[in-house]
Amino acid sequence: MELNFGRIIILVNDYDEAFAFYERTLSCKKFFDITENGQRFLHIGLNSKDKSGIWLHKAETDEQKTRVGNQTSGIPLFVAYTDSLNEFYEHLLKENVKIVREPVENGDSRFFHFLDLYGNEIVLVEMKTEILHTQ
Repeated sequence: MELNFGRIIILVNDYDEAFAFYERTLSCKKFFDITENGQRFLHIGLNSKDKSGIWLHKAETDEQKTRVGNQTSGIPLFVAYTDSLNEFYEHLLKENVKIVREPVENGDSRFFHFLDLYGNEIVLVEMKTEILHTQ
């Protein structure tokens, strides 16, 4: 029996503003963008090879609005892997993205932490060796 991740959900204030940030900084693409019964479903992803991604969900209730940018109480929202940490680091600096933890080398990996437009912390990691998948 197989199981795969689909989407993580990120609460946002504005769909288009959030998508523009993720498109500009992480080269995200729209996988799915429709409106049904007054609700918009905007699913984005890091690349077309990996169909897991992010569902941007507009905060509507007062409680949801208080959680925009702080869904995980200061713990990183997600970790993304790259084969070019330095290139992404320089790109994010040019885009004036706030880096909250400078690049660190840690055994078989290098990583840094940055904030999205709402303050969610994201970790970007480059592995020195191929990531092993266990069953």
